[in-house]
Amino acid sequence: MSHDHHDHGHHHDGHGHDHHHDGHGHGRVPEAFTSKRELAAGAGRGRVLFFDAFSGIAGDMTIAALADLGVAPAVFEAAWSALPIEGYRVHFGHAARSGIVGCKVDVELDGTQPSRTYRDIATMLASASLTPEVKRLAQAIFRRLAESEAEMHRMPIDEVHFHEVGAVDAIVDVVGAAAGIAHLQAEVVLSPLPMGHGFVRAQHGVLPLPAPATVRCLTGVPTYGVELEAELVTPTGAAIAATIARRFARWPHLLPEHVGFGVGTKRFPDRPNLLRVVLGAAEAAEPTGLTHVVVEANVDDMTGELAGHAIACLLDAGALDAWAIPTTTKKGRPALTLCALGPAERGDHLANVLMRETTTIGVRFQPVSRRERPRETVEVSTDYGRIPVKVSGGPYGPAQVKPEFDHCAELAAAACVPVREVIRAALAAYASG
Repeated sequence: MSHDHHDHGHHHDGHGHDHHHDGHGHGRVPEAFTSKRELAAGAGRGRVLFFDAFSGIAGDMTIAALADLGVAPAVFEAAWSALPIEGYRVHFGHAARSGIVGCKVDVELDGTQPSRTYRDIATMLASASLTPEVKRLAQAIFRRLAESEAEMHRMPIDEVHFHEVGAVDAIVDVVGAAAGIAHLQAEVVLSPLPMGHGFVRAQHGVLPLPAPATVRCLTGVPTYGVELEAELVTPTGAAIAATIARRFARWPHLLPEHVGFGVGTKRFPDRPNLLRVVLGAAEAAEPTGLTHVVVEANVDDMTGELAGHAIACLLDAGALDAWAIPTTTKKGRPALTLCALGPAERGDHLANVLMRETTTIGVRFQPVSRRERPRETVEVSTDYGRIPVKVSGGPYGPAQVKPEFDHCAELAAAACVPVREVIRAALAAYASG
């Protein structure tokens, strides 16, 4: 069975970009390419970058889509120039599919390239003068890719080979994608990925589609099948997508601001071979129903110790928050209103906990809806150790950045310094990263 594929394949299977063996240089970008706009560093901060992968995803299409969106070729070139590889040239150009003009990326090679193992590439990335975020992303993508190959071949991860041309393809694609994502600093949302079917001839023989390494890379990523004999998602594309995505949606609530298209080489009968990326503000979804509940009760005959214990039990039982409010009840008695917020489906369970752990003889239910900032947790390195930092974004002004207090307190005690010094170090490390 014949094998249709995207521009890129990363490894031993030998399918990939349109390669031309007449290039020289070190990743130089021809001056002919011009973007529709140029997005400054951090242009995506507090915004959503949506990958609409209706025809799948490959590494080169990712770079092309980001370039068409507005990430200047110089951003990619700066990252590639930090790598100790030569004998290749990356060409940015324009191409059309179904009348839609986007960016297309090709790699030109000067002769053959050495075979590289994952250990070789990991060592190369560790010593390269990349920015910390680009290096972190590239290392994470390659790690996922190599783990998938190692599992498929039942071999040590350090011995996974990226053969000949594929080694340069993978390095260019992964480092370029990492550079583009780090430049924008947006929250990445990925659409479910389409899975074609058929077979592909690889270095080790004939493999089923989607390729085993692709499926392993996509652990935890939504996918769906399509009636197309083609490789729509390459292993490198899968590793990139799964690593950079923070959440998944068919189409997120979004106020589009910029759009880019990455063009693939193959032509499919039922869809244009394009990867669309959309950058915009994350519009909060209007509540479509009352999704949460507040369970509460007034008590005038229990101690503060019992109230504190009841709050802890409510949180352990799945409450998103729990609290006590001073109040007065009938006959002017001082009392507390004990409250718990939780998902609607947990309402009865929270009510049972509230009645079990307090002296109340009844509880109230108040159905509510809830809106929250999109959030993620990142780790930063400080002189005191690594610290998780919660970052809450969305179209609500500057992101809220908060180091995890308990972790900071533990490190402060170990270093015999005030906890505020550890918090300050974590915030400084996040700001500089």
